[in-house]
Amino acid sequence: MAVRRRFLPLTLLAFAVLAAVLYFGAGWWLPAFGRLLIHDDGPAPADIAVILAGDYTGARALRAAELWRAGMVRRVMVSGPPGMYGVNEADAAVRFLAARGYPENAFLPVYHTATSTREEAHILLAELARLQVRRFLLVTSNYHTGRARRLFLSVERERGGGPEFRTVAAADPLYDPARWWRYREGCKTAFFEWSKTFATFAGL
Repeated sequence: MAVRRRFLPLTLLAFAVLAAVLYFGAGWWLPAFGRLLIHDDGPAPADIAVILAGDYTGARALRAAELWRAGMVRRVMVSGPPGMYGVNEADAAVRFLAARGYPENAFLPVYHTATSTREEAHILLAELARLQVRRFLLVTSNYHTGRARRLFLSVERERGGGPEFRTVAAADPLYDPARWWRYREGCKTAFFEWSKTFATFAGL
């Protein structure tokens, strides 16, 4: 009983110290936690850029189009799962970019029915192999870069190899790693991306 009476105050003290560290150190660990999702290699010359699906703000498409305009790539592959109201997401992205002055023939839609990034990686890597691409830029939202990179590397290992690639982050208006916890959309984005990250590690 004496041991238990000593253990309880020590446990409460430990929780109090931990709570104080989390509270007063929030300005450091929350941004660090937000940055853990991001893996940005930065752009470099490549054969093609690949826009991953799932962006409804246009940030990914615009980032890839900027890379094309800067001469980093000769063409841009646009992932195309079914979209909304009968419009394929790749077609919507190309129209979005054409309205901003980019030539439609710079973009290559790849239509598919994948429902996960892993399935998408299988389809896009097969298409890249068909096109004999040796190096590509994987363009996706900042919060999605870490998980997307791991999945593409995993699928390349399953396929026995694949082209070299660099992951390029598109700044997302819904996710600022420096202040994601301060607004609802940032919290939602972090929650869902971390949930998917843990599910990926669990093999789900």
